[in-house]
Amino acid sequence: MIALISIALGFFNLLPIPALDGGRLLFLAFEVVTRRRPNEKVEAMIHTVGLILLLGLLVLVTFRDIMS
Repeated sequence: MIALISIALGFFNLLPIPALDGGRLLFLAFEVVTRRRPNEKVEAMIHTVGLILLLGLLVLVTFRDIMS
């Protein structure tokens, strides 16, 4: 059971969502395709927005679970 949870978390972490490892891989793929590095400030802002959205989703799901 613990192995399944670890595998599921690993796959979730690889989703191409900013602030997760999959988001980092997406930026690396962008760098390979365009042969130039994205602007560091833009990349940091995208990761920050992704993290805020993930935290907002966490709060929403937790709130809805408590209310039901």
